[in-house]
Amino acid sequence: MAPRAFWKGYLKLSLVTCRVSMTPAVSESAKVRFHNLNRETHNRVLSQYVDAVTGEAVEDEDQVKGYPKGEDDYVMFEDDEIEDVGLESTRTIDIDTFVPAGSISWIWYDRPHYLAPDDEVSAEAFSVIREAMATTHTAGVARLVMYRRERAVLLVPKDKGIVVWTLRYGDEVRDAKDYFDNASGDKPTSQHLTMMKKLIDERTEHWKPSMADDPVQDRLLDIIAERKKGKTSRKRPEPKVAEQPSNVIDIMSALKKSLAAERKSPQK
Repeated sequence: MAPRAFWKGYLKLSLVTCRVSMTPAVSESAKVRFHNLNRETHNRVLSQYVDAVTGEAVEDEDQVKGYPKGEDDYVMFEDDEIEDVGLESTRTIDIDTFVPAGSISWIWYDRPHYLAPDDEVSAEAFSVIREAMATTHTAGVARLVMYRRERAVLLVPKDKGIVVWTLRYGDEVRDAKDYFDNASGDKPTSQHLTMMKKLIDERTEHWKPSMADDPVQDRLLDIIAERKKGKTSRKRPEPKVAEQPSNVIDIMSALKKSLAAERKSPQK
């Protein structure tokens, strides 16, 4: 059963409008989560905001957002003032620009959401917009208030629906050039490259979701199940410390050993 939509509104392209609903494409609801407890009483420990000077607790209704303009000097904002800045785009995804599909680098992608028509009447208009983007190999760019902030979103057609990606803000994305100065721009020798390609071929498989499984989560669930039964979990063995490689690397020797090891290992 599909989860309940967390956002409902309209998808608009020029004069074509339809009702749509949106749901996050990913969920962390299955993650193991812990409460902080008092070790002696086993009661939950609750966090609260306190005044940094007086040390007294501050209730929610007495809290206000502040932007620092000097030492201990702030510009104050109420929550509704911040929300009002982008009210025009709270319930309508108005596509005003299209870009070639795949032209936006992955680093700009933030959170994915599934967008679908909200009723049968809207299905036809929705499918026209989706199929037009699919056949022209384009993605739509719009602005929308999500998670209490206005942000750019990218609409990408997928199957019978559309994936809406929130995009990162420009001041959040760092320029890769600033961090790759130490990377060599020299091309490797053809022999090295050929052997590395063989090594990659040996390890190439079709993608499957299990490749992204969380082993820590699985171990935690096992421990929780044991403790529910009253069992004491075994102490985890100390990890073996890997021998640190020399700074001087014989690439050819390493490649030969790697290929030999791959061929001796069982087939995946």
